[in-house]
Amino acid sequence: MYPPVEPYDSGHLEVGDGHALYWEVVGSPGGLPAVWLHGGPGAPASPNSRRNFDPARYRAVIFDQRGCGRSRPLASDVTADLSTNTTDHLVADIERLRVHLGIDRWVVVGGSWGVTLALVYAQRHPEQVLGMVLGAVTSGRTRETQWITRDMGRVFPREWDRFVGLLPEAERHGDLAAAYARLLASRDKALCEEAARRWCEWEDTHMSLAPGYEPHLSVRELSWQMVFARLVTHYWGHGCFLADNEVLANMARIAHIPATLVHGLHDVSGPLDTAWELHKVWPASRLVVVDDAGHFGGSMGERFTAAIDAMADQLRPA
Repeated sequence: MYPPVEPYDSGHLEVGDGHALYWEVVGSPGGLPAVWLHGGPGAPASPNSRRNFDPARYRAVIFDQRGCGRSRPLASDVTADLSTNTTDHLVADIERLRVHLGIDRWVVVGGSWGVTLALVYAQRHPEQVLGMVLGAVTSGRTRETQWITRDMGRVFPREWDRFVGLLPEAERHGDLAAAYARLLASRDKALCEEAARRWCEWEDTHMSLAPGYEPHLSVRELSWQMVFARLVTHYWGHGCFLADNEVLANMARIAHIPATLVHGLHDVSGPLDTAWELHKVWPASRLVVVDDAGHFGGSMGERFTAAIDAMADQLRPA
């Protein structure tokens, strides 16, 4: 990754429904425009997000999606209206931000949930996308969230029993994300807080088989966990607000857009098959499998940044 860098411009953009998005721009004002779409949903951008981009070559836009980070209002408040926080809203927000900043076309870069969001955005606005770099590949399918919330219980049965143990017995056999979303909307503050903690514990558990993995969600402050857990369960409990298999079904719309997919070999919570399926139906894509990484970690950051550099070379040859 590149050395730490500070934004040269930043602000809040009113996007309607009472939401204001925090955004910032780093790098060179005359550089190749790019936008970073963070994961989660609800795991906001961080100063390290800026370091993926060569400041001499990129004009990188980084922002916090609705309800998280420095955007307002935060989803941690159980009275927050999440009905205006959907994939459609986020795609529209990206377009508003592009227009607000006077950008014609840009490179779309995303990680984890940000990959699903990037793919949906590109499929709906292909004329605005120069290229894509996507790490820890997801596509928002029900089978992916089912794998994380239920099937991984076969690998971690003890931890999964604790994960579902907070739920009423009648809800342990259905959509676990939706069931947790209901807990996190409770007016019982103690129950909400315990649900956020247990959700983050489970997330750390199913990512833990990667080499050198250290828990990072379950050790965050409770306010951060509340935002993250409420937004993840809200999206997953609604099928990411997408028709199932929508992303794969619409790949023809972006088949011509150059892309690099970077995925960790040891990413057991997000298996490699999704990246492979996308790559097979995306003629302009390149798949990079990182042998020492899981859901990030290892040399993933290095390979991801190298792919972003290579995209700049491809789009703006020396």
